[in-house]
Amino acid sequence: MDRRAADRELDEAEAGPLVVLVHSPSVGPATWQPVATELRASGRDVAVPSLLEVGAGDPPYWPRVVDAVRDELSGIAPDRPVVLVAHSNAGLFIPVIRAGLVQPVVASVFVDAALPATSGSTAVVPPDRLDALRALAGPDGRLPRWTDWFDEVDVAPMFPDPATRRAVTDEQPRLPLAYYQHPVPVTPGWDDHPCGYLRFSPAYEQPAAEAAGRGWPVLTVPGRHLHQLVDPGAVGSAIRRLVPILVPPD
Repeated sequence: MDRRAADRELDEAEAGPLVVLVHSPSVGPATWQPVATELRASGRDVAVPSLLEVGAGDPPYWPRVVDAVRDELSGIAPDRPVVLVAHSNAGLFIPVIRAGLVQPVVASVFVDAALPATSGSTAVVPPDRLDALRALAGPDGRLPRWTDWFDEVDVAPMFPDPATRRAVTDEQPRLPLAYYQHPVPVTPGWDDHPCGYLRFSPAYEQPAAEAAGRGWPVLTVPGRHLHQLVDPGAVGSAIRRLVPILVPPD
């Protein structure tokens, strides 16, 4: 091993686990960038994979999620511990991401997120929600951008300012309806590692309660579903609190 590689491994060890912020495929990596900046300023190593191409091509779509995260970490040492932090719909992919990475996933944090099933497969949306999405799909089989699903009165408060809203809105993909129709497989034993939950909005009280019922630590930072954009400092602080609970320092 050359000197630079050795120095890099030493730096990685001192920085602790690599925090991988996984955005929902319904939006884009801009939803995590402010928190990534906060965490880096506190000394954390952070990666923010882009899942913007997940909806390209035919199903199944979940392997593209795994590929995107794996590609983002391709330059990271294979023994570097990783903490996955998944927002919203990305929570469903934690089992397959963990199984598909070279690096060991030592903890996972679900942020205002759906929880995967414990076995079998997980529907991306419940059947009643799928009926509503069918009505939104265009002739090309694709849905409008996620923020276009809702009324302005619900969308506007999720953003701290017009510039942030433009950045998030402009990068959103138009996912195919098929993305929501194909379940995500569940890797057996995916939850045999430490997991935690961070809730923002009332809509995610049920999965947060389920997480608590599984014995996971649960923190609440009250806000709307994209609260990581509105108060990245508070969200970053909550993640910094959860990580050492899940992965105690040596």
